[in-house]
Amino acid sequence: MNDQQRLELEAAAFRRLVEHFQTRTDVQNIDLMNLAGFCRNCLSKWYKAAADDRGIELSLDQARQTVYGMPYEQWKAQYQKEASAEQQTAFSKGHPHG
Repeated sequence: MNDQQRLELEAAAFRRLVEHFQTRTDVQNIDLMNLAGFCRNCLSKWYKAAADDRGIELSLDQARQTVYGMPYEQWKAQYQKEASAEQQTAFSKGHPHG
């Protein structure tokens, strides 16, 4: 595999991950954080950081819209649920969010 093929495969995998997150609105960010140590917000921040590293102008809101498939505030209003006490406890014992 050459570098271009690797880049194309990585990009395709990223797009598939984003698509999966956009269709699985039932999975809350706190669940992702508690199980995997990252969430949609983390992915948005990593996307923005990659743009920043390359001198590409991209706001955090634009990065979030790429990951969420809609404005972040709209996603929160439509899909975000109040975290349970168990989820909050697990989160406080888990990895830092970032």
